[in-house]
Amino acid sequence: MLATIWTILIGTLEEGLVYAIMALGVYITYKILDFPDLSVDGTFPLGSAVTAILITNGILPAATLLISFLIGAIAGMITGIIHVKFRVRDLLSGIIMMTALYSINLRIAGRANLPIFTKETIFENAFLETLPAAVKPYLVTIILLLIVIVMKLFLDLYLKTKSGYLLRAAGDNEVLVTSLAKDKGMVKIIGLALANGFVGLSGSVYAQKTGFFEISSGTGTMVMGLASVIIGINLFKKVPFIKTTTAVIIGSIIYKICVAIAISLGMETSDLKLITSTLFLIILIISNDRKRRMKANA
Repeated sequence: MLATIWTILIGTLEEGLVYAIMALGVYITYKILDFPDLSVDGTFPLGSAVTAILITNGILPAATLLISFLIGAIAGMITGIIHVKFRVRDLLSGIIMMTALYSINLRIAGRANLPIFTKETIFENAFLETLPAAVKPYLVTIILLLIVIVMKLFLDLYLKTKSGYLLRAAGDNEVLVTSLAKDKGMVKIIGLALANGFVGLSGSVYAQKTGFFEISSGTGTMVMGLASVIIGINLFKKVPFIKTTTAVIIGSIIYKICVAIAISLGMETSDLKLITSTLFLIILIISNDRKRRMKANA
């Protein structure tokens, strides 16, 4: 019984870590840029499709992580260009890109489902086979933790740079960015590129962990990311020693635990999208209720 519970907990932790990378990207668009970027529903499977086709053609699995990040960043940049240069509303820009990416992802992969079970991945390769047997049951968790920590530190460092401060300013006060003689539109494009780079990387990790690309894997990604961000930020906003990026990662894990509990209570795995939307609605209601109370007490 304990072994079963432990296996479920490890599996939930691993899922939470995979989507935590994506949640960091959503944090950039939602919390920093205040941009409702629905293109993440397309860039997540984009990362998966690119990874699956590259691994199938013999490219090193580790290299596909960087390539997927770059391809995701290009997609995010295009979303930004549509919004900034062609003056299309932010929400519509994301919808346009998300819709286009559905066909693009099918073109890249060649079909709706592309398995890579028999190929080497970052989680299954000749090098990992040489490691001690005691470590092998936790290899996936360790690798995921390393990737998440590296990406979190990368984002933390970036946000402390001049470009990072401009990104924060673009979300809070666009006039300030203009007063500094900087192009606020270009700052937004950079932010969207970075955010979707994270999402593309998350899709790459997801494909290598599950062993396949699936065209519908990105459905609801935006909602899951938002839920993770809102859970993490609301739970830890009064804990000064926990950085926001860390809170987002923990929020992703907590979100996946909530989903696992709902399934364990008897809901079918086919109800996952219903569980996701219900959890997100509850989180939003609680979050809005807290805001109203704070305003009432002010």
